Amino acid sequence: MSVQHKRVRPTSTSRSSWIGFLLVFLSAFCFACKGILIKLAYQYSIDSISLLTLRMLFALPFYIGIAVHLSRMAPAPSLSGRQWGLLAILGITGYYLASFFNFLGLVYITASLERILLFTYPTFVLLMNALGFGRRVTRLQLLALLLTYAGILVAFVGNIETTRQTNVLLGGFWVVLSGLVYAIYLVGSDRVIVGVGPQRFTCYAMMAATVPTVLHCALENGLQLGGYPWPVYALGLGMGIFVTVIPTFMMAEGIRRVGSGNTSIIGSIGPIFTIVLSTTILQERISWQQMVGTLLVLTGVFLIGWRGNKPAN
Repeated sequence: MSVQHKRVRPTSTSRSSWIGFLLVFLSAFCFACKGILIKLAYQYSIDSISLLTLRMLFALPFYIGIAVHLSRMAPAPSLSGRQWGLLAILGITGYYLASFFNFLGLVYITASLERILLFTYPTFVLLMNALGFGRRVTRLQLLALLLTYAGILVAFVGNIETTRQTNVLLGGFWVVLSGLVYAIYLVGSDRVIVGVGPQRFTCYAMMAATVPTVLHCALENGLQLGGYPWPVYALGLGMGIFVTVIPTFMMAEGIRRVGSGNTSIIGSIGPIFTIVLSTTILQERISWQQMVGTLLVLTGVFLIGWRGNKPAN
């Protein structure tokens, strides 16, 4: 009597987790380009808020267009005034405050150091979820977090060039503050996305963040955005599309599928992408420490993706 073996198909939860993992992974690559583009733009003597404003203004038409398209596809969910206010606050927090602090930090420190400091935010996310919402931090999350942080530290050993940095302490302060503010955005958006949907949430959040960004630029320098060399506008357009529009949608969908805690850890691969980009674009030599660090970070990221695809017992 022959025994027929049935092929076990992956569950929808498993497939969703893998898709979420991939979306966060790709968004991390796009976001990793940000520091490189900002540093290239700073060579043309543009200030932080003007560069951030160019980025937001180039991205804004895409978000408006996508929001209109979504409203035609299906009616928008009915939100209370409090919910609209929370959504606006999250957008301003994640895409204005966190971005501005990050842009400001890059005035003083290198893109490599900025990446390592910015990725303190997974710790903030896990602590906020644990203390504020009673979420248990699993042993696997702790192991993955230790691996990714160890990898990041090893990768940057001997690569912090103080001669290229004007004020390490001040720049580091702004970047760490950016990571803290971004962690608040991640934890808060975890719940709002469920009711609004990732695409609409991203559009509304980015539109809300554009308002204080433009106001800040108007107060700072009268919104004088003309007269820069053409590479500044090309870099601003690149940041608007490839470092803002595309990865923010992927990130929002990734948060919905795998949660903010896992998203923050998977996104820790970003600094490794920055190493590769710095090597290829800025012609920097890659060291053995960077290779070892890359392996450690990828191992930590794989653990999160692998665990997220295991069916519940």
